[in-house]
Amino acid sequence: MMMVLSLSIFPSTIIASEKNTTATNKEMPAEVKVMLNRLEEIKAMDKSDLNFSEKKELRKEVREIKSNLRSSNGGVYFSVGAIIIIILLLILIL
Repeated sequence: MMMVLSLSIFPSTIIASEKNTTATNKEMPAEVKVMLNRLEEIKAMDKSDLNFSEKKELRKEVREIKSNLRSSNGGVYFSVGAIIIIILLLILIL
């Protein structure tokens, strides 16, 4: 059982490292750069002088930008638990 678990975890780490290297090698689209720059501007802002509604709007904007960045990344991701369940189902079926 430990062998199966270790084999299911090992390929996912390899795939993750390959994705990181390919992501750094690719040229980022202009709209992604704009969103990342906006996130950096928001992080650098002095939020102490903002009122509650302005802070709330900034939080909404940050959430929206992050969700757009996640969706623009593309691809299908499986959790380790899902991979283990799939492997167990395949073992039971075969």
